[in-house]
Amino acid sequence: MMLITAWNQNITNGTGCLDSDAWEWLYSWQPVYIAFITVLGIVFNVFVLIVFCLHKKACTVAEIYLSNLAAADLVLMCCLPFWAVNISNGFDWPFGLFLCKVINLGIKMNAYCSIYFLVLVGMDRYVALVHTMSHGRMRRPKYAKLGCLLVWGFGLLLCVPTLIFRKVKHFPEYDVHACFLDYPKHVPYLQIFFDVILVIFSFIVPISIISFCTVKIIQALKMQAMERFNAEKTEQKATTLVLAVLLAFLICWVPFHVVATVDMMVRAVGLVGCHLEDVLDICNQMFTYLAFFNSVLNPILYVIVGKNFRKKALELFKQWNIKRVTTFESTRSNQSSTLKTLV
Repeated sequence: MMLITAWNQNITNGTGCLDSDAWEWLYSWQPVYIAFITVLGIVFNVFVLIVFCLHKKACTVAEIYLSNLAAADLVLMCCLPFWAVNISNGFDWPFGLFLCKVINLGIKMNAYCSIYFLVLVGMDRYVALVHTMSHGRMRRPKYAKLGCLLVWGFGLLLCVPTLIFRKVKHFPEYDVHACFLDYPKHVPYLQIFFDVILVIFSFIVPISIISFCTVKIIQALKMQAMERFNAEKTEQKATTLVLAVLLAFLICWVPFHVVATVDMMVRAVGLVGCHLEDVLDICNQMFTYLAFFNSVLNPILYVIVGKNFRKKALELFKQWNIKRVTTFESTRSNQSSTLKTLV
C-alpha cells in the first residue's frame, strides 16, 4: 500500500521536496482515522462472519465468496493499528522485522484477495443470470470453496515481493528504523518489473473481468424486466447485493489503483519534479484511506441491501434467544428438582 510513499521516496532518493509543515496535518489525523475504521471494521466484519458461519443453513455460493471477502477485510482491520502506531512514532517502526513483513503481507493480501473474491462473485452472478442452464452445475459450494482457496494462494503469491524485500533499516539522519520496501540497487529494473506485474494482475485483469460481468448482469436484468421474466427471488436479491458491493469496491479502489499505476509509470520513465511528486503523494495518501474504508462499507451494504443477510441475522438471533431461554428453563428445572430432593 501507499501509507508511507512520501517517506519511502525521501529516504531512498534523498530528495527533500515535501514540506514537513504541509504534511504535518495529514499525518496527525491518520492514526485517528485508522483507529476509527479499525473499530468499526472489526465489529462489522466479525458480525458478518458470525451470521454466515453460525447460521443453521449452509451458505450459498455467493455467501461463501462474501464471507471470504469479510475475512480478508478483517485481516486488514487487524493489521492497520500497527501502522497507526508507526505513523504516530514518526514512521519509526517499533515491532521488528518479522511483524514488518507480516503486517504488510496482511495489508497486501486484503488488496489482492478482495478484488479476486469480487471477480468470483461477479462470475457467479454472470453464470446465474446469463448462462443459467449451460453452466449451472459449476455453481456448487465445493467449487466455490476451492475457488476461494485458490484466491488466497494467488494473493499470497502476489505478496512475494513484500515477503522478500520488506526490511527494517536504521536511517541516522532521521533517527528512525523504517519498515519499507528495499529493492536491491544492483538490479535497477526489478522494482519496475514487480510493479508492472502487480498492476496487471491486481488491477487490469480483475477490473476487466468485473466490468464485463457487471455489464452483462445489468443487461440480463433489463432483459428479464422487458420480457417480464420472473426469476427466482433469491437470485434477484443476491444479484442486487452483489451489484452494490461491486459498485462500492469500484468507487473505493479504482482511484487508488489508477494513481498507483500513474506513479509507477512516472518512475519508470524517470519524470521528476517536486510538484508532480507532491500531487502523487497526496493522492496516494487520500485514495489509500478511501480504499481502506471499503472494508467498513461492505458489512453495512450487507445489512442495508442484503435482504437474505438480514433474514439470516434475524433467524440466528432468534435461534440464540431460544437456546438461551431453553438453557435458563432447564437450569431452573434442575435447581427445583435439587431443592425437592433436599426437602
